[in-house]
Amino acid sequence: MVLRFLLLPITGPLMGVTWLGEKILEHASTEIDDKDNLSKQLLALQLAFDMGEIPEEEFEIQEEALLLAILEAEEQERDQTSE
Repeated sequence: MVLRFLLLPITGPLMGVTWLGEKILEHASTEIDDKDNLSKQLLALQLAFDMGEIPEEEFEIQEEALLLAILEAEEQERDQTSE
């Protein structure tokens, strides 16, 4: 316990940098997963339409919503990388 207290000025900033790195990685992974999930949903929607499970009107509405969500995710990614 005393050793940990004495080494705190050295280990404290290292633990802070490690924590910050983990948070950045977690955030980036979430964004990548979101884009991947949206792409998978779009593919599943296309497959359902091709198999005749959903009507064309419903397909177009859902497709547009998914494409807009993918574009928004890409814009957010570009904004964050430019900051």
